[in-house]
Amino acid sequence: MSLSLKVWAERLLWPAIGLGLAVLLWAWGARYLSDVDAIREAFGPAAGFSALWRLLATGELWTHMALSLQRIGLSLLIALLIGVPLGICIGLSQWFNKLTGMLFQFLRMVSPLSWMPLAVMALGVGESPVVFLLSFAAVWPIMLNTATGVASLDKHWLQLAASLSATHWELVTRIVLPGIVRHVLTGFRLALGIGWIVLVPAEMLGVSAGMGYFILDTRDRLAYDELMAGIVVIGCLGFVLDWLARTASSRWVDAGARSA
Repeated sequence: MSLSLKVWAERLLWPAIGLGLAVLLWAWGARYLSDVDAIREAFGPAAGFSALWRLLATGELWTHMALSLQRIGLSLLIALLIGVPLGICIGLSQWFNKLTGMLFQFLRMVSPLSWMPLAVMALGVGESPVVFLLSFAAVWPIMLNTATGVASLDKHWLQLAASLSATHWELVTRIVLPGIVRHVLTGFRLALGIGWIVLVPAEMLGVSAGMGYFILDTRDRLAYDELMAGIVVIGCLGFVLDWLARTASSRWVDAGARSA
């Protein structure tokens, strides 16, 4: 067996075995969820994958998936627009770091879901509170990783810029931002994972579509096979999003290493 074929076999074989074991554990666990045969079957993998195929074929799931992806994308954009400037300010300004460090650490440790009642009172029911909760959850890893990236910059470059009378805008755009892209991408990936976890409970907050709403709706309708299908879709979407973020980060780092 050639080396490349062996590598691909290892990349596909072991994950396939792991997924197969997970499905077997799923089937085994479903047998002990209830004494009612119909409920046990509905929670099993056979019913779940059958419902998933049906929901995808009829197009019912596509709308929920698209809206969830739209919300997470908008929230991550907002988190980037807030977290990156704040992280740069923390990294460049000692007085700003001292002024806001304890406050940000306090807010970071408050669960985003704790803000649900206040978000509804202030923003009403609908898209706005969901986007707020997701943005609040996603901003912290982006901000902290950005600040770490600024702190790790070579001080000689900053001193050189100061000696050349560079403006603050030139310092940020010509030296700081190019030097912290890897850290920002790492924070973005972490923010994506946190935001995707918060998405499902956040979408149970007065919206009429989305994967979180779909999970809540299937529970209310006692459609347990569709509920399991929804869980599988949430996991698959999250895996794909994380893979895309990880791939983009790796390619950026490789491109930077080649150019250096």
